[in-house]
Order: sequence, then structure tokens, then C-alpha cells
Amino acid sequence: MAFLVDLLQVLVGVIIGGVIGFLVARNYMKKMIKKNPPINEQMIKAMMTQMGRTPSQKQINQVMKQMTKYMD
Repeated sequence: MAFLVDLLQVLVGVIIGGVIGFLVARNYMKKMIKKNPPINEQMIKAMMTQMGRTPSQKQINQVMKQMTKYMD
């Protein structure tokens, strides 16, 4: 009987640790992405140039605004 209680305590501890670890890792990743966005203006300009378009600064700003809106 004591073995089952110990086993249950270990399982509950592992589950709680997994949930807490997931939440901490998720918050850390959100902060990192907000601090270092994966796409910047130079990347957008290069992508539009590769697609055969010559982007204006206004177009780049619009795309950046859409990306930041999507990230929030």
C-alpha cells in the first residue's frame, strides 16, 4: 500500500513539474521573440525584391505593422 502512495506522489510531482516547466518555457520564448523579432525591415525588403517588386518604405512599414499586430 505504501508503494502505491509513493508512486502516486511521484507521478503527481512529475505532472506538476511538467506543467510548470511548460509555462516557464513558454513565457521565456514569448519574451525572446518580442525582444528579437524573427523578421525585420531588411528581410522584408529582400523578400519583396526576390519576388520581383521594388518596395517603397511605406510598403515595408505596412508589412512591419501587420507583423507586429499579428505577433501581439
